[in-house]
Order: sequence, then C-alpha cells, then structure tokens
Amino acid sequence: MRGAVEERAAMLGEYIKENKATVRATAKKFHVSKSTVHKDVSERLRYLDPQLYTEVKAVLEINKAQRHIRGGLATRKKYKNL
Repeated sequence: MRGAVEERAAMLGEYIKENKATVRATAKKFHVSKSTVHKDVSERLRYLDPQLYTEVKAVLEINKAQRHIRGGLATRKKYKNL
C-alpha cells in the first residue's frame, strides 16, 4: 500500500502543475477526496519530490489568492440565473 500512496501523490502533483488545477478539480478528476489531495501534495510530496512540491505549492498559492474572486463570480452567476 505504501508505494501506491507515494505514486498517487506524485501523480496528483504532476496533474496540478501541468493543468494549474485546483485541489477540488484534481479531486474530482482522480475520484478522491479534497482532503486526500491536499494531504498528498502538501505533506507527502514534500519528502518524495521536493522540486515538484515547490512547483505545486506555487500553483496552490495562486489558486488561494484567486479563490475569493471565483467565489464572487459563482455567486453572481447564481443570482443572475434566478
């Protein structure tokens, strides 16, 4: 089981890096929970592949900075359709 978890963490990290994906989008793509994705890329990946970890961390920081904007747009769209 140990190898599968490490392999999954690397795969999730590569996907986030290549697609500039959010944790939520990555979780949906790989059919795992957001908590699993977050733990894999923020804790496990740090020790498995430090270079990939820093690249993924940069993408997640950008996503975090933009999250309030995406939330506002989603709310706007919701009420516009009512």
